[in-house]
Amino acid sequence: MAATRLIALHKNKGKSVAACLKSRTDYAQNPDKTNKGELVSSYECSPLTADEEFMLSKRQYELMTGRRQKSDVIAYQIRQSFKPGEITAEEANKVGYELAMRFTKGKYAFIVATHTDREHIHNHIIYNSTALDSTRKFRDFLLSGLAVQRLSDLICLEHQLSVIEIKPYRERQKRTLYPPKESNRDKLCSVIDGILLNEKPVDFEIFLKKLEQQGYEVKRGKHTSVKGARQKRFIRFRTLGTGYGEDEIKAVIAGEAEHRPHQKQPPKEQSFHLLVDIQAKLSEGKGEGYARWTKRYNLKEMSKTLIFLQENKIGSIEEMQERVNAATARYHELGDSIKAAEQRMAEIAVLRAHIVNYAKTRPVYDAYRKAGYSKKFLEEHREQITLHKAAKVAFDEASLKKLPKVKELDAEYSALLSQKKAAYPAYRKARDEMQELKKAQKNVELFFAEEKDPKEKSQTR
Repeated sequence: MAATRLIALHKNKGKSVAACLKSRTDYAQNPDKTNKGELVSSYECSPLTADEEFMLSKRQYELMTGRRQKSDVIAYQIRQSFKPGEITAEEANKVGYELAMRFTKGKYAFIVATHTDREHIHNHIIYNSTALDSTRKFRDFLLSGLAVQRLSDLICLEHQLSVIEIKPYRERQKRTLYPPKESNRDKLCSVIDGILLNEKPVDFEIFLKKLEQQGYEVKRGKHTSVKGARQKRFIRFRTLGTGYGEDEIKAVIAGEAEHRPHQKQPPKEQSFHLLVDIQAKLSEGKGEGYARWTKRYNLKEMSKTLIFLQENKIGSIEEMQERVNAATARYHELGDSIKAAEQRMAEIAVLRAHIVNYAKTRPVYDAYRKAGYSKKFLEEHREQITLHKAAKVAFDEASLKKLPKVKELDAEYSALLSQKKAAYPAYRKARDEMQELKKAQKNVELFFAEEKDPKEKSQTR
């Protein structure tokens, strides 16, 4: 099952043609890949001096024709790969030689190097862009790569080798199946799973040392965090999700809880999509073929929309409007509560900073007042006095007669933070429900509008 590819070899910037030819031919004849040079054959040139002989024919071409090379194509390469285990290296070299001879018709010098460093044996066929008689150049004609593939298939069939069967487009499969991408957090979770389930550390410090052995950098502090070799930022344990917080890991190590590995949920697929406005698309210049496809698409999405309405027990336009209004109100209610919590948290943070600054700078400001508001004292302690004045202005604007305690503000801030985190799942659920209902409502309106238009046109006629 030989696969081929025709490649034009170009001159690299900053290098001469001779240097480029030497590097390409040297790579093809690499002894480590060609069984110490035994799997290299050639036509009208020696493998050891192929680059020099290619250059000689190019110079003769300039002398005989008076033309200089305008393009940067210096040679051509055919890569020919075979099915693993189907052919020997010696036979592959013969097949490659025959392919090069029949494709160039014996008018161009070439070398054939068979590489065995991969699971599949493959040939590197390099032939000169200048003919042997130095009167012409090889022209890369239209669909030349397809011609090489067809000729290679014919030669493989003559040698009783398999060829690639041409399948219809819909039956083709991707040649490369890439594994799903894994984020840095997912990798860290899998490493933690392995340590907790298999190695069973005695305490949390040993657990961190085992993470360091896995190549992670550990930063100890109020919130322990780790960073992998190619990561830019540290990741805190508490941000990895349920079961991976620092306290939860310590409970597992102490035997007070059982660790359950996190299973990544696949992204939820949309139950249905918005319908396409056919008339609007036709007015934009879309053709009849697009209109036919859109009609089929709209019918499929409308059937999914009807299933959604049945599952949610919506049987009329009025019921749908009521559900949309209720979902929208619920969404805005939760959003307003989250915004109110965030606003109050911002106020607490600013007020706490002013209280701390006021307490720290009060002795300096008292000394400044006793000094009779001296300009010299002000210049020496300008930063502290400015912070003190800003705090007093903030207290006056807030109409605070008695300053709250910092501990009370911290307790209120943590309570608001917990309230905000608890409200987010319900907020997201309400948002998704509102979007689905509005999408279904729009689909129904557009569908009946399209059904109504043809009837009106037929009545006017």
